[in-house]
Amino acid sequence: MVLANPTVLPSGVKYQDVTAGTGAQPGPASYIQVHYRGSLVATGQEFDSSYRRGARQWLQMNSVIKGFAEGLSTMKVGGKRTMIIPAALAYGTGTRPGIPANSDLAFEVELFEVSETPPTVTPASPTAKP
Repeated sequence: MVLANPTVLPSGVKYQDVTAGTGAQPGPASYIQVHYRGSLVATGQEFDSSYRRGARQWLQMNSVIKGFAEGLSTMKVGGKRTMIIPAALAYGTGTRPGIPANSDLAFEVELFEVSETPPTVTPASPTAKP
């Protein structure tokens, strides 16, 4: 996946907004409600998708991979973003189902809600958390 004009964070995370949000922005311990699709940059193979499961997911910013949290940290509710996360900020030399070691990851993510308190539902634990 190639982004046309990405913003590149100092860590190497790249992102491009599809839609800029105008709502709340998550903090480091916020709970976020998102829809996302994760794929391998090298092959485009999808490894996880809340869209496929048909339900938005509640996640906590401090429990997702570092690159996902960094990419979301400047996003606002109502936004949709594509992110490229270097392997070192994803799973590095580790593996996960559908994710080989040293894989750069691509995510499409929509941010629907930000909360500083736990949601009334338990945050999701997808097979390969973002």
